[in-house]
Amino acid sequence: MLRTALRNLLAHKARLLMTALAVLLGTAFVSGTLVFSDSVGSAFRNRTAKSLDDVAVSVTAGGGPADTGRLDARAAAAVRAVPGVTRVRPSVHGTVTVADRDGNPAGREWGSQGANYSPDDGGKDGKDSRYPLRTGRGPSAPDEVALDARTAERTGARLGGTVRLAVDGPVITKKLVGTVGTDDPRVESGGSLALFDTRTAQQLLGTKGEFTELVVSAAPGTDQDALAAKVRAALPQGLQAQSGKALAAEQSKVIDKETKSIRNTFLVFAGIALFVGVFIIANTFTMLIAQRTREIALLRAVGASRRQVVRSVLIEAGVLGLVASAVGFVLGLGIAVGLRSVLDANGASLPDGPLVIEPSAVLSALAVGTAVTVLAAWLPSRKAARIAPVEALSAVDQPAAPRSLVLRNAIGGVLTALGVAIMLYVTTIRDSSGLQTAMAGSALTLTGVIVLAPLLSRPFVALFGRLTARFSGVSGTLARRNALRNPRRTAATASALMIGLTLITGFTVVAISADRGVDRMGAQDLTADYKVTSTGFGGMSPEVARTLGGQPGVDAAVPIRMTGFTSHGAPAGLRTTNLGSLTKVTDLKVREGSLAAVRGTSVAVSDEYAEQRALRVGSSLPMEFYDGKKATARVAAVYAKNDVLSDALAAPSFVNPHLDKVLDQEVLVKAAPGASGDLPATLRKALGANPIMKIQSRDDLRRESAGNIDDVLYLMYGLLGMAVVIAVIGVVNTLAMSVFERTREIGMLRAIGLARAGVRSMVRLESVMIAMFGAVLGVGLGVFLAWSGGHLLRSSFPQYEMVVPWARIGVFLLLALAVGVLAAVWPARRAARLNVLESIGSQ
Repeated sequence: MLRTALRNLLAHKARLLMTALAVLLGTAFVSGTLVFSDSVGSAFRNRTAKSLDDVAVSVTAGGGPADTGRLDARAAAAVRAVPGVTRVRPSVHGTVTVADRDGNPAGREWGSQGANYSPDDGGKDGKDSRYPLRTGRGPSAPDEVALDARTAERTGARLGGTVRLAVDGPVITKKLVGTVGTDDPRVESGGSLALFDTRTAQQLLGTKGEFTELVVSAAPGTDQDALAAKVRAALPQGLQAQSGKALAAEQSKVIDKETKSIRNTFLVFAGIALFVGVFIIANTFTMLIAQRTREIALLRAVGASRRQVVRSVLIEAGVLGLVASAVGFVLGLGIAVGLRSVLDANGASLPDGPLVIEPSAVLSALAVGTAVTVLAAWLPSRKAARIAPVEALSAVDQPAAPRSLVLRNAIGGVLTALGVAIMLYVTTIRDSSGLQTAMAGSALTLTGVIVLAPLLSRPFVALFGRLTARFSGVSGTLARRNALRNPRRTAATASALMIGLTLITGFTVVAISADRGVDRMGAQDLTADYKVTSTGFGGMSPEVARTLGGQPGVDAAVPIRMTGFTSHGAPAGLRTTNLGSLTKVTDLKVREGSLAAVRGTSVAVSDEYAEQRALRVGSSLPMEFYDGKKATARVAAVYAKNDVLSDALAAPSFVNPHLDKVLDQEVLVKAAPGASGDLPATLRKALGANPIMKIQSRDDLRRESAGNIDDVLYLMYGLLGMAVVIAVIGVVNTLAMSVFERTREIGMLRAIGLARAGVRSMVRLESVMIAMFGAVLGVGLGVFLAWSGGHLLRSSFPQYEMVVPWARIGVFLLLALAVGVLAAVWPARRAARLNVLESIGSQ
């Protein structure tokens, strides 16, 4: 039976090629994802480990009362006195934004680093081993700076020239004296690094006279944990010490967690691709077994048992899956390289590193591909085992038993009804707690429709066939009858395409609806033309608003100051601003009371907050601020919920005393009537082209608030595109098998006068029917699932309202039509070129 299985595999290699492609693509997705995540994780870990090579112990502030544990020169001296310590390097680091040629940040906001340049030997050779010099020297004076080589290249800065940068205030100009290399993964991944002498770094980045970290070095072979314990014992209360080994392990866990999240996301789509491939594999083996009915019956007649027949088919599937998986793994290496290139092209700036091929990735890819192929072939193998030796010897192809279709339809009806009921229940849930319920309901609905697909295919194909018959005559009629001849095969082929289009349509409807909701949200509350914020921490000086308000073309520049408070233990947001100009920059609707009454200890609250706390005009509101002080405010007004103003609004005189620093978090700018379109450039110039100042128009805010919805959607299209490609292969496979089955029939049609063009048209229309059936089911199901599941967003996103993007859905249907036409090219050509006499004589 083993020889029989291998012979069958080799005898039908052309027919199994498409099935192998489906397995190959799915396995390539799996292996590519695993190799990519392992490679990126390894690159990050290597960079991190290299940056910690010389760190035996790291000493930082924390772990005690806030008023103890100064990380200063005294603490550094205490650590130096610990036996086993060979060197203590005081380190200062923080956030510094370097300006490029246009005044924009030269690196990513989250990766804009600043640090001190501390020579290893105290200044004798002027070199800091953490930052190897590429050109020039390290900074040693207050007006000097060194940059990492990539940032220097991006900014076009030259040695001896000036560099513009900012920390949390005005622009600072310093002289570039050197460029350095760095192993910091944040800088390697698209950030920037600016280095200063230690005293300057302390002034710019931290408290004068203190450090951010003490990096302790020790002799090779030193037990880092033991040394960390000694250092910890020598430190004053409020400081903590951690061994370099423990720090590396901690950062490794963080990297593993992040790469695991990426890996799991891609593996979900790889699973979808493999799931689609199951239909193609099962379809292929079902058709092959039907074509080999005589052969299998003969084997049964000469003594082969049912178990041997099953084993033969499964061996055939296993060998096919193993070979396809092996080729898929090799292709997956290309996918891993491609993923890195695509993400880098979109600004990911992943660290460089070789491809890492773990044995687990190889074994996983081979095991998954082989297991999926064998499992998909299991039901067809059972069908092969049921072939009776005598009854099947004269059979060519037996239709499915009506009872099996009845049972299948009953099961499909129950699953679909249960899934739809769950999704209708989801529409009554008012928060995101129903996400798992929605996922279960979606899976049940999709499974039920797949099971019901043979039943649903009959009316669709019948209707579509009548329409095509009017334009194609006999070819359309024959195509309709061919598609109806084996509804289970038609349904299985269409289901593969349906799954991909269901997911694509669902994602599209939700994404477009969310995008429109963001549009409504922005237009609903914000009437300012521009918003000015700082990419640094803390906020902006009140001088920024005064400067902007004095520019020509500006009608109002309203600063928004933010803080918070708790009332009866529940936190809430508090805003303060120039109340007289507030209505110029936001659509504020006062429901009760008057905004003019908000002064002194009076506040205004949103109607949502008032409803939650049973407040109305005249009510008392106990407040505890973040500085620990308490106050009791009187509610003077209630306004409609406003995204600009949060829960409560008060006068600056009430809020400012409770702030550590009086800083504005944003400034809303209203342009004067007839203002020039160059107003943003005017505002930027007024702020000294400060790289930490971000000036955004309403369109910019809309795109930012949308969270790059379009980018995410196109990524989904790309990932789900693999499933659609596999579905197209399934259509080609089905048509090719169908042509082989009907070789004699096609020969008879040609003999009685059907032209080659008519044969091609017949096969092409059958392909279009299958593709359009899958597309219509997929689009309809996707819209339904998006409508029902979208209700979960409305509690946290009130502006969300379902929008059906008819234009994109029309594109999906046109693409399905194109899929049907293209998938039929090779089978139709093969059918048209069959020799008439040889076809009639075939068995």
